[in-house]
Amino acid sequence: MTPATPTAVSSSETPRPSIDYAALGDRLRAYRMGAGLQADDVAQQLGVSRAVVYRMEKGEIVKIDTLERLAALLGTSMASLLGVETEYYASALALFERMRQLEEKSDRILAHFEPISLLLTSDAYLGHLAQMLYEGLPATLLAEQAQQRRQEIARMLEVLQERRRFFEQRKPHIVSLVGLRELERFVLTGLVGRVDLAPALRAQRVQAACDEVLRMADLMDSEPWYVQVGLVDDAMPSATYQLLRGPQHSVLLHSPFRLGELPNVHNGIAMVTSSPEAVRLHETMTQNLWSAACKGREGARRLRELVARIEPLPPTAFRSKP
Repeated sequence: MTPATPTAVSSSETPRPSIDYAALGDRLRAYRMGAGLQADDVAQQLGVSRAVVYRMEKGEIVKIDTLERLAALLGTSMASLLGVETEYYASALALFERMRQLEEKSDRILAHFEPISLLLTSDAYLGHLAQMLYEGLPATLLAEQAQQRRQEIARMLEVLQERRRFFEQRKPHIVSLVGLRELERFVLTGLVGRVDLAPALRAQRVQAACDEVLRMADLMDSEPWYVQVGLVDDAMPSATYQLLRGPQHSVLLHSPFRLGELPNVHNGIAMVTSSPEAVRLHETMTQNLWSAACKGREGARRLRELVARIEPLPPTAFRSKP
């Protein structure tokens, strides 16, 4: 089955105002969350009420001078805030919130995440992710910095849970490209935030990674109507991406953040763009990768063979050699 790619709706077919205030409000919320600010903080800086901030995030018309002050306060540009060029996100929390907003309005998602899309993981995965993120915190952080990071991680997990909940309820069609080489590293490393774990714990985390791969194999076997998975036995793009299509948008999202083994949610710059050329080039690349990918039962068989090579390893396999 070939993943369909709906034709983009042209501006002539769907007249829009010069500024899409609803989308602007979404971006305001995402940037505010990424800056670690509450609505009260923004209201105080702008000299307005908290209700005004919430109305702006709901899509109420905003004056240009207010937008300029908001951009400066949130550490972004007017162009990014208005979405007229490319939106840039230095915060994983801001990016995940923006993804949540876009996914809620999308009916088709083309995704390549390393190693797998969070939307297709098991119910247990977010618990494992929390463990990985907390244990991966740098030991050099000061107490106050570590506490701030923990609070940010907790908020991220809430947003990620919201994304998963929406996907399970609405079931937009998702086409997920998965790299076999990335999965091999995933199961060999295990769901860990650092590699110096006790051997028994490391073995448990490898088993947890194997369980996720077996879940994917089950998806490829059963082929639910809203999920298509392609297993690519070739080098995958170094940058993960997601294409989101809805009645009024075609958006490309590039992310440097990783939610697999040894995750990274702190360092990197993500981007979101509706540039027709960027969307078209990524759609073409996705179609080319999909055409050569293993699908269905053949892909499921290869995944189970991969797990079978890993699972028998005992905890002693992870002990350092003398």
